[in-house]
Amino acid sequence: MTALRWGILATGGIAAAFASDLRTAGLDLVAVGSRSQESADAFAARFDIARAHGSYEALATDPDVDIIYVATPHPMHHADARLALENGKHALVEKSFTVTRAEAADLQRLAAEKGLLVMEAMWTRYLPHMVRIRELIADGALGEIRAVTADHTQKITADPAHRLNALELGGGALLDLGIYPISFIWDILGEPETIKAVARLGETGADTEIATVMTHAGGAVSTSVSSARAVGPNTASVIGTEGRIDIDRVWYAPTSFRLVAPDGTVRESYESAIDGRGMQYQALAAERLVATGTPEGDILPIAESVAIMATLDEIRAQIGVRYPNEG
Repeated sequence: MTALRWGILATGGIAAAFASDLRTAGLDLVAVGSRSQESADAFAARFDIARAHGSYEALATDPDVDIIYVATPHPMHHADARLALENGKHALVEKSFTVTRAEAADLQRLAAEKGLLVMEAMWTRYLPHMVRIRELIADGALGEIRAVTADHTQKITADPAHRLNALELGGGALLDLGIYPISFIWDILGEPETIKAVARLGETGADTEIATVMTHAGGAVSTSVSSARAVGPNTASVIGTEGRIDIDRVWYAPTSFRLVAPDGTVRESYESAIDGRGMQYQALAAERLVATGTPEGDILPIAESVAIMATLDEIRAQIGVRYPNEG
C-alpha cells in the first residue's frame, strides 16, 4: 500500500492531537495550512512538518499533498472540504461532518465526481474496542439487540461568545457533543424510524442539553443525553436478549468494556492498550480505502454520514435550533 502524503488544515487542539497520532503511527505528514503564516510555522516546528502554508488555499494546491485533514470548526467544514476536493485532494473531515444534510450531500456528490475519498473523521468507530464490539454483535453474542444508550456530557463554558454557544458558529451541544452518541446508535442499530428530541436552550438560543429517544428496525430503542454544561458518566451500553456490553468511561475514546450475561456473569473483559489518543486508526482506514479504490468506505460510508446529518437536522427542527447561515 502506497502511503499518502498528509496535510492538516487548521492548527487548533484537534489538529495537534491528529498530528501527534499521525507521527505515532509513522504516517507521512508533509504540510500544514493556517490562516496565518506565523501559526503555520509554529505548528510545523512543533510536529517537524516540512512545509507550512499561510493560507488554506496554499495547502490545497500543494502538489506534494494527497489527502487533507480538515480540522476547522464544523461551520467551516463544507467550504474547507470543498476546497480540498476541488484541488484534487482526498479529505478526512472532522465531525460533525457538516452543519446540514444539504452540505454533506454536496460534498458526497463532489467527491464522487472527482473520484476522491471524502470521509467523516468519527474516530471512535475505528478504535480497537469498537471493532471488537462490532465483532461480538455480528457473532450473535448479545442475541437480539433491544436497546442502546449513551451520553456525552462535559462542563465546557457558559461564555456566550464561545463557539459552542454562538449560533452563527453552529453552536450547541448536539453538533459538537451529541454527534458521538447519535453516530454510535446509528452504528449499532442503523437509521432511526422515529425520533423524539427535547433540549434546554441557553441564553444565546443554542442547545446546552439535548436528549433523544429513537426507535429502530425490529422495535429496538435508543436513548442519548448530551450536555455542554455538566459532566455525567460518559458511558454507553448495548443491551440484547442474551447479554449486554457495558462500555466504561470515556466510551468514545480508547477504554474498556465488559460482555455481561443475563445472570451477571462477565463473559469477556476488554482493555484498550494503544499508543497515543487513537486518531491514527481513522487515518489508516482512509489510506486503505484510497489504496483499494473503495472511496465509499465500510466502517462509516459517506452515505451514512449524509444520513446522520439528516437525523441531526430533524433533531434541531424539533428543539427549535436554526443557524443564521443555513440555506
